[in-house]
Amino acid sequence: MLSYSAVLIAASGAVVALLGVVHLYYTFATDKFVPRDPELQRRLEVESPVLTTQITMWKAWVGFNASHALGLLLFGAVYVDLALFHRPVLLGSPVLLLTGAAWLLALLVVCKVYWFKGPFRGAALAGFLYAAGAISGLASS
Repeated sequence: MLSYSAVLIAASGAVVALLGVVHLYYTFATDKFVPRDPELQRRLEVESPVLTTQITMWKAWVGFNASHALGLLLFGAVYVDLALFHRPVLLGSPVLLLTGAAWLLALLVVCKVYWFKGPFRGAALAGFLYAAGAISGLASS
């Protein structure tokens, strides 16, 4: 039988993974990350960053969005697995608990400073579920 804390932490990971799936879909299957100004996209497709001429700013943009989505998916998969199948390991490891909390807090800050309300709300929900699960799990241990 699953514990309340495991369900909460797994739900937190699932929220983050869902954000990753949506982000990956938006990156490759929609025009949601395409600039409204077509001329800007054309410029991004030919300009390279100072770092290297091996990529364009457009390829960097797509790559950053894809890697961001993959990071969300990885966090979700790891913490769902830890919560559901390795709960004693997760709750017994301050490093894993604090890493998850710090990552979610950092995501929340990035969402607030750089993005819009939807991702912020998702990150806030994930953070709340994670904190409630961690506190519940530690209190019952």
